[in-house]
Amino acid sequence: MKKIIFLTVLVCGILASCGTSKTVRTSKKIMKGEWTLNDVSYDKYGTFRITFFDDATKDCMIGSDWKFIPNNNTGIYTINNANCITGNRDFIFTIDEINEETGLYDFLLKPVDGKGKSASNRGYRLKLIQLSDTNMVWEQAASLDGKTINMTLKFSKKN
Repeated sequence: MKKIIFLTVLVCGILASCGTSKTVRTSKKIMKGEWTLNDVSYDKYGTFRITFFDDATKDCMIGSDWKFIPNNNTGIYTINNANCITGNRDFIFTIDEINEETGLYDFLLKPVDGKGKSASNRGYRLKLIQLSDTNMVWEQAASLDGKTINMTLKFSKKN
């Protein structure tokens, strides 16, 4: 009987340690809802033609509306710029634990179709560097002509 109790406690402890951390749960609660991408900037000067998420350029992405549904790690962003291919794009996302060295979150965004399937199985690693009830900031590093360029995406929460 003591062995069964011990094994039960051990299994429960292991399962509890595999769960999502409080920090990630809190972040998902804050992310839940609708956001607008207000600005995209680069840490280098120049004119860049970068395609975000293999989908759209900076001009198309600015003003896009984003909706995060954290209970199933899905979302939709909508491009509204009439000069671009408008419409909804589905994605899935995950937030990893805080990076102990930098204090930043790792965030993975993966475009999918309406059924949750990815055509390329390609995801995009971002850093969630700021998250509050009203603002969210992502940072992504990319290689451009053999050099690293950091892109910053700034969101505001819609009411």
